[in-house]
Amino acid sequence: MTGLPVWAGAVVLAAAAAVLLAVGGPFTRLVDRLADRTGIGETLAGIVLVGAVTSLPGLITSILGAARGDPAFAMNNALGGIAVQTVFIALADLFYRRANLEHAAASLPNLLAPVGLSIMLGVVLVAGTGPQFGVLGVHPASALLVFLYLYWLAMSRKVGSRPMWRVTPTRSTRHDEPEPDSERPGESLAAMWLKFGALAAAVSATGYAVGETGLALIEQTGMSGGVIGAVVTGVITSLPELVTVLYAVRIRALHLALGDIIGGNGFDVLFLAASDVAYRGGPIYGAMTPQVVLLIGLGVVLNLLVAAGLIRRQEHGIGFEGFAMFAAYIVGMVFLVAID
Repeated sequence: MTGLPVWAGAVVLAAAAAVLLAVGGPFTRLVDRLADRTGIGETLAGIVLVGAVTSLPGLITSILGAARGDPAFAMNNALGGIAVQTVFIALADLFYRRANLEHAAASLPNLLAPVGLSIMLGVVLVAGTGPQFGVLGVHPASALLVFLYLYWLAMSRKVGSRPMWRVTPTRSTRHDEPEPDSERPGESLAAMWLKFGALAAAVSATGYAVGETGLALIEQTGMSGGVIGAVVTGVITSLPELVTVLYAVRIRALHLALGDIIGGNGFDVLFLAASDVAYRGGPIYGAMTPQVVLLIGLGVVLNLLVAAGLIRRQEHGIGFEGFAMFAAYIVGMVFLVAID
């Protein structure tokens, strides 16, 4: 797609966005039923199943950028996706009229997630500003990110099953419990997993198109890979999270909604580890630009605002944290373009 005209690139991106938007609803319904049928719960289903699968387009896009020698595009695609996906929580809060979303879906796994993600982003920042060394061109921080992600998943399950302190329930609190009508007559668990695989494949296929088109747009427009990655491809590859979180709120699967975003964010940090392997110019963290540093800081601010909202638990309305998330994202994007 190197010689692709700008208008054709826009058409490809629009087509990929349409596919991602169309798949989101059926995928959310399916995972909600799988969460009940398998007993893993909405939060872990959102983190592991929805979060990972909806992140696949972004993963493929970042790997393509790194393999083609554009580390800024690869990193900003991942970090820009984290920023916009976190803001989707505040957007979903506007659509859920019964109560404040962080209040209704408060749980220890949901509270642990933004803290764990901030730690992972901190590791990326330290890796970028410290000495650059690696094994076969891969920085040790990439392996540490994978370890931290797996440790976070294990801790989420542990604090969910054996909490050391509990969230005070109110009339607005939604508990992560199986729905009585989650089982459809004649639908086997094997058939559900097959549908899951087919939808995951459809979502993944868009990643290659978005990545190739994004790289072509960089060449055609002269814009930097950092801006294209954060503002264009990062947003488009985050559309599955937008659809799934809004649809999950609509069907009142609130823990699935939050788990989708925070799980997808954690998986997005792993894009950097995968991109580090794909990038052959040395450890990818050594190519960190001011834009990357800005997006890391923005990701930390947004996720700690989510944690603050879960701790404060305002019962109604979007709350200060929600408005602050919108404001922080807008300011961050303005600064990103300004330093290009």
